[in-house]
Amino acid sequence: MKDKKPKSVFKEGPITSDFIGNSIYKHQTKTSIGAHNIFLGQVRADVIDDKTVAAIEYTAYEDMANKKFHDIREAAFDKFDLTCMHIYHSLGTVKAGEICLFVFVSSPRRKVVFEALEFIVEAIKADVPVFGKEIFEDETHQWKINS
Repeated sequence: MKDKKPKSVFKEGPITSDFIGNSIYKHQTKTSIGAHNIFLGQVRADVIDDKTVAAIEYTAYEDMANKKFHDIREAAFDKFDLTCMHIYHSLGTVKAGEICLFVFVSSPRRKVVFEALEFIVEAIKADVPVFGKEIFEDETHQWKINS
């Protein structure tokens, strides 16, 4: 895995259920896998100062972000006995209720996928330069604070 060039993890707009389903479906025939775990980050319709979030517009320093995603991926493969991993993040506008982050891990063992997924999602939130502008129903906006 070490010599792989970082690939882009970004998808324009929301990550659809069809995309998620197809990504998972590809692993059905791998008989060495005993467990899968999935994290789906969904845009919340938070109420902030009496205004409701309608969408988030995601932007990123793409080259730097792809490198960080790659580093997180490599660290997870080094730390955990994983068979495979997918990470995808949205760019552009994602409406409340839609998926903006999809992380999928597989391993021969159940416990590993829970630990690995927690490690990966926490690293993404802490280290990857992806920024969200919350767009409210009244069309005003503010930069999102990670939560």
